[in-house]
Amino acid sequence: MKVDLGIWNKLTWAVIFLGFLAGIALVAGSYLPLINQNERMRRKIDDLSSLIQKEEDTAKNLRASIDAVQSDPRTVERMAREILLYDKPGETVIRYSEPDSNSAPDAGSNR
Repeated sequence: MKVDLGIWNKLTWAVIFLGFLAGIALVAGSYLPLINQNERMRRKIDDLSSLIQKEEDTAKNLRASIDAVQSDPRTVERMAREILLYDKPGETVIRYSEPDSNSAPDAGSNR
């Protein structure tokens, strides 16, 4: 003998389905902050990795400069000429200087 419950059977299945959806939403809502935190940390790791790579490149260039100064006398001579403005005895050096960029030219003034 089968009893037809009518709408109550359909309502029971609807409540079970909605309860299942609510459970999934609860689990997803509880893990969402962790997912966001994980994403932020991954971005920070990427930023720090690029910063580390940049600093390693800078260190490599500085090591190469130090090696050049310690082992190559021409590098020391070039630096002395450029930075300290030294020249060899009997040598004539012509130095050009950049115009002062803060002063405006008086091209059209009538003084």
